Amino acid sequence: MQLKFKFKRRLLTRLFLTSLSIIALVGFGLAWLVNILYAQNNYNEETAQLIAEIPKVAAELKENNLIPDDSQWLTENNTPKRYIIASCNEAFTQIWTSSLAADRGLFDTCERFNQIRTDAPPYYLTLADNKNYFVYLLSVEIAKNKYNLLVMKDAQKLEQELDKFSHRTYWRLAMVLGLAFVLLISAAYWGMRPLVRLRNELQQVSSGKAKALSNDYPVELEGVTQALNQLLQQSSAQQERYQNAMNDLAHSLKTRLAAVHAITDDSSLDKNSASEKIMQQVSQMDLLVKYQLKRAMLGRKGLKQQQTSVAPLVEQLAQMLFKVYRDKQVNFSANIPQEQVFPGDKGDLMELCGNLMENAFKMCISQVAVSAYYSDNGEFVLIVEDDGPGVVDIIRQRIVERGVRADTQKPGQGIGLAVCHEIVISYNGHMAIETSDLEGAKFIITIPI
Repeated sequence: MQLKFKFKRRLLTRLFLTSLSIIALVGFGLAWLVNILYAQNNYNEETAQLIAEIPKVAAELKENNLIPDDSQWLTENNTPKRYIIASCNEAFTQIWTSSLAADRGLFDTCERFNQIRTDAPPYYLTLADNKNYFVYLLSVEIAKNKYNLLVMKDAQKLEQELDKFSHRTYWRLAMVLGLAFVLLISAAYWGMRPLVRLRNELQQVSSGKAKALSNDYPVELEGVTQALNQLLQQSSAQQERYQNAMNDLAHSLKTRLAAVHAITDDSSLDKNSASEKIMQQVSQMDLLVKYQLKRAMLGRKGLKQQQTSVAPLVEQLAQMLFKVYRDKQVNFSANIPQEQVFPGDKGDLMELCGNLMENAFKMCISQVAVSAYYSDNGEFVLIVEDDGPGVVDIIRQRIVERGVRADTQKPGQGIGLAVCHEIVISYNGHMAIETSDLEGAKFIITIPI
């Protein structure tokens, strides 16, 4: 059995490798540049020192009878000093070699230097004695004669100094890289903390301990967290729509099922009439199921598309409720013109009239009245009233909330009025609860056309 290990891709690893590569590249580049500048600075210092000592160099030339004796500028600088020097003409042919250079056998220095003189200083040469030298070029004019003086210094000492300086430079660079690595790790974990926090908050949302992400995230993550919060809100709203739709469907089907039971128990109906009325209730159930599924998918605002006649629907609902509440002998009246239409979906009107009329039939003593008309302001008005106990003022504002009931003594879930209120709000309408002239509750729904 062969085991295969698959390494996970980590953002921190990529960040570390990329950052350290950049830091190392920049660091070694700077160290290399510093070393070059240091070597060039040493070369320039030596050159400046030699320029200051040109008279002494010329003294050695005078000692070798290479310049006239009457040069007055040498009168005070005639102290002989031995230098490793080669004198070249304009074509860089060696015409003179100092005694110290001659002792070392450096008779082809000018020719070798001619091969590299177009390079940028410092000039570094391996000469005839197989030793390394730094070469300093001094172009001077003495007694109207031009000289290219090549002054050489043994590179061993300078090389040692440069090596020592390079070691110090790279050692310091290593220390800086080590510190940069520590700071980079700290910065990376500090920078990743918001992402860890985001993961933890998402886990809390997933487990139901929170509903949204907090807002105090860095600017770079604000767009992500806001988009996630919007997605969570949409998901929550959709889930709530599904739950409410299922609750409303169960609430609506309950009345239709009660009507079916009442029809089957009605001995005054023959088989054909009972079947016809049962099919009517089944048809309404089918319509309610389609309506609630559509509402669960689109929400309330996706259903305002058509106009629905009010009078036939109210009459149909009244006949159903007569069956359900046949023991109460309810006196029902409807003041609705035949041409009156509801400015919206048939399912919405069925929910409005069905819930309000069912509550009226349930709570009334003997009278229920429904009316619908257009107001002078061009609004659709639906009124459902009864002669029951009514709704006390203290609960009128809360009765439209889900689960809140005016009468806890009678069976119910407190859903019907909440559904009506949601429908009315979706049409930018208003639902008011007043006391009826029948001395019971009066529900007034106003919807702009």
